[in-house]
Amino acid sequence: MATENATAAALVAAQQHSAHNYDPLPVVIASAKGAWATDIDGVEYLDMLAGYSALNFGHAHPELVQVAQEQIAKLTLTSRAFQHDRFATFCADLARLCRKDAVLPMNTGAEAVETALKVARKWGYEVKGVAADKAEIITCGGNFHGRTITIVGFSSDPDARGNFGPYPPGFTSVTYGDVTAMAAAITENTVAVLVEPIQGEAGVLVPPPGYLAEVRRICSENNVLMIADEIQSGLGRTGDTFACDHENVVPDMYILGKALGGGIVPVSAVVADWSVLGVIGPGQHGSTFGGNPLACAVGSAVVRLLETGEYQRRSRELGAHLHELLNALPADQVAEVRGRGLWAGVQLADGQPSARVICERLLARRVLAKDAHEGTIRIAPPLVIEQSEIDWAVEQLSSALSRR
Repeated sequence: MATENATAAALVAAQQHSAHNYDPLPVVIASAKGAWATDIDGVEYLDMLAGYSALNFGHAHPELVQVAQEQIAKLTLTSRAFQHDRFATFCADLARLCRKDAVLPMNTGAEAVETALKVARKWGYEVKGVAADKAEIITCGGNFHGRTITIVGFSSDPDARGNFGPYPPGFTSVTYGDVTAMAAAITENTVAVLVEPIQGEAGVLVPPPGYLAEVRRICSENNVLMIADEIQSGLGRTGDTFACDHENVVPDMYILGKALGGGIVPVSAVVADWSVLGVIGPGQHGSTFGGNPLACAVGSAVVRLLETGEYQRRSRELGAHLHELLNALPADQVAEVRGRGLWAGVQLADGQPSARVICERLLARRVLAKDAHEGTIRIAPPLVIEQSEIDWAVEQLSSALSRR
């Protein structure tokens, strides 16, 4: 256990030399296992955020840790200048999970989004026949795809976008969930539609029933690529392998990340058929660390966990229980509960304090959660959480809302 006031001292020290691009809750985690994290003062917290879905399989999942430790002792990096013995297996495993032909591995989610945008533009010029430098990609208002200059250029979040311009052209934004607006935005230069099956950072917004199927239809009828950003929603989070699966939709490109690295290493990827990814040739895209041996070993282990179906089932069943409990909270405390599987956006009722204040109250009650904008609490526990732990977490939320 750390000395008295260790947390306070560590928080002050962190402010001295780190850029202030985050405003974390006042807790300093030192270790974690499963759904629980322990701070430097020895206090245990139930993790109801799971690293924004990066920890779908919990902290220090034994199978993933074992694979990582074994691989670290053998080989961690070659760069893509050379082949290594884990690469082909990982690509084959992930392609099989996605029912696709080809994989382009990267590291972070934002890198994978940028990769998909580049691939879509190149496909538009070389396959669809769009005139040079005229390619257009349709995005959705309220989106969150990362924080690169390109991505924040089509963000509607003023914090993400403000004072980072000028922004690259070629992006059109339509209202999320509005298929009429999307269809109207299609032109002869449209090469792709980029969509989150559920918008996480916007407050866990679930689109209207049938929306993804309609997006799929619009894209197919207009020879436009459907790109599904499943970085947060995919890999078991919503009760199926992918959120698109709930409408039996298969996009032209999956963008994956977060949980693909098992909470151990950053791993992301774009997955598509050769008719799309085949436009990329040697030297046209890459990453020193993308597809490294450690990432590939962990990524393959993640696929093996998902292929058992256990984690999708847990998310489905425990998610139904979580949503039942959340929806039973008083209307003067909670106005709406959105989400699917073990993923919920708790919209606070008018008159409640900000979501940040409620998350601080939860922290005092040993529950880790995070606000998504001012009025929404984002809940996304590891898929290994137990029902009794969910019950306790919701009890703490009820207490925080009523200040008991």
